[in-house]
Amino acid sequence: MRVIACSILAISLAACGPAAGPGGKEAAKKGGPGAGMPPPEVNVALAEPRDLPQTFEYAAQTAGSREVEVRARVTGILLKRNFAEGEPVKAGQSLYSIDPAPFEAALQRAEANVAGAEARYEQARRNAARYKPLYAERAVSQKEFDDAVSSEAITAADVKSARAQLTDAKLNLAYTRVDAPASGISGRSLRQEGSLVSGPDVLLTTITQVDPIWVYFGVPDNEQAAMQKDVAEGRLVLPKNGRFEVELRRADGSIYPRKGKVNFSDVRVSPTTGTREVRAEVPNPEGALRPGEFARVILHGAVRPHAVTVPQRAVLEGPQGKFVYLVSEKGTAEIRPVEAGPWSGEQWIITSGLKGGEKVIVDGVMKLGPGAPVKIAEPQKPAAEKKK
Repeated sequence: MRVIACSILAISLAACGPAAGPGGKEAAKKGGPGAGMPPPEVNVALAEPRDLPQTFEYAAQTAGSREVEVRARVTGILLKRNFAEGEPVKAGQSLYSIDPAPFEAALQRAEANVAGAEARYEQARRNAARYKPLYAERAVSQKEFDDAVSSEAITAADVKSARAQLTDAKLNLAYTRVDAPASGISGRSLRQEGSLVSGPDVLLTTITQVDPIWVYFGVPDNEQAAMQKDVAEGRLVLPKNGRFEVELRRADGSIYPRKGKVNFSDVRVSPTTGTREVRAEVPNPEGALRPGEFARVILHGAVRPHAVTVPQRAVLEGPQGKFVYLVSEKGTAEIRPVEAGPWSGEQWIITSGLKGGEKVIVDGVMKLGPGAPVKIAEPQKPAAEKKK
């Protein structure tokens, strides 16, 4: 039994001996257990300043570029509706017909009045012409001559008045045809055949112009302030006069094929929503967009000059804020605090903390610690190249 026990003790000492000897101390100095393992491979991205297009996206709603109320100009009985509700109409197209009979009679009376006034004027003009030489020869009195001249002037004025009434009668007769004042989509008819229309007081229908169509959206006040700060500090360049190019993403996620321009920006901030209203004009020749649609606008045209970007997954959050891991010149992992701005696609814009040419660790950061040696992995080749 004593021999077996000694053998076991000898084996144990042999196993433990190297850890306790000089070789064990040297290994501990070099990093302890695992110090002989190769450094972990990491993927890196080069932080290079470049002019980066900046887009902004907001919730929006479409509206007609013109919304016109259709009203009759004369009072009468509505005889006929000449359009289909909800369908496109052209400017000048007849929408309603009002009974023209009373206005035709008024036109005939006005024409007769003009004829009578012209006949009286011709008679007065001839009288004045006869009295003129007689007055020169003192054959008629001053009063008789003055009366003849005044009668000519009065009847001339009567002719003008009668002609004005004739013009008014013609206009009223023409107004019995209620035409579309603009092209667009007609609304619901608010009066039906047989109704008495009392002139402009009664709304008949509305027309909404949808080409071009307007898109309204609100820019939050805090975002506007941040944008102005970036512009003042040279981190952002906006298009001239704020004329952003507008792309529209519809409610189903599809992108509308035609692009528009911002054509209005309100200086006021709404006290209820805290946003500033902006309007864009978008071509809509096929009428695919209808007023009242909800969508999202994407504004193009702004640029961030010399912006430094890194993939979003490379930015980590710590107790003191955001930071990234860099590969130092010694080939070790280095922590660098950064200030991050807005996103640009899958990239995060770094406003402070990085400079051009630095290698930011993108993948493999969970295996690292400050000062740990790392190995930069070879970039993976596309599948097509691998097959070759």
